[in-house]
Amino acid sequence: MEAWLSGTRAELDAAIAALADLGHVIQHGQRWPMGGVDAGRYRLYLRLAVTTRHHAAPGTGVGGALIDLTAARALRRPA
Repeated sequence: MEAWLSGTRAELDAAIAALADLGHVIQHGQRWPMGGVDAGRYRLYLRLAVTTRHHAAPGTGVGGALIDLTAARALRRPA
């Protein structure tokens, strides 16, 4: 799996940790600072080796919580 991620340092750290739980990080690119209205944010390339594994049945209470992106954006501090 390959992905370009963009966000603040904390957001990228959290995303990388969550994705690393799914598989093995093969390539972790350099953080590139973004400019303009995205100043204070970074982008990076991430490559993972992900294998299929058994997942808990829906409704069992096992798994991660959904993130309210609107609330998270409202709390985001400007760079």
